[in-house]
Amino acid sequence: MSRRQAREVALQALFQLDLNPAETAAQEEMQETLALDTALGEAEAMSAHDRAFAAQLVHGTRANVEAIDAQIAANSREWKVERMAAVDRNLTRMATYEMCFAEEKLTPNIAINEAVELAKKYGTDDSSRYVNGILGAIMKSAKSAKSAE
Repeated sequence: MSRRQAREVALQALFQLDLNPAETAAQEEMQETLALDTALGEAEAMSAHDRAFAAQLVHGTRANVEAIDAQIAANSREWKVERMAAVDRNLTRMATYEMCFAEEKLTPNIAINEAVELAKKYGTDDSSRYVNGILGAIMKSAKSAKSAE
């Protein structure tokens, strides 16, 4: 299984978790495990490496969700994060995590391309352009912040 397929599993888990928020930290951890297990169960056979990558995407995105949402909000002129379509919101969160917060940061162009391809598959007709626009703006603002340092 490829990293793209691992991202699909992570997106499915993030989507499920986003629509069914936990009330306590213990419930949140349990729901995260259950959502990942459910998404992995529906996927083709995955290597241990790809399973770990999907789990890292889910956990890392959720652990940094407040900072990620702040970046999305700062770069999304039209919509508040909570008003975005759930697929678009979670794809954008996951790609932002990969670009800005993951230990092994993904090259922004690759993260954007992966998110756009998943948006074409799982989102609406406009999702790919919308996700691309927000992530492109995040990439530009991150570059501006680095050059200002």
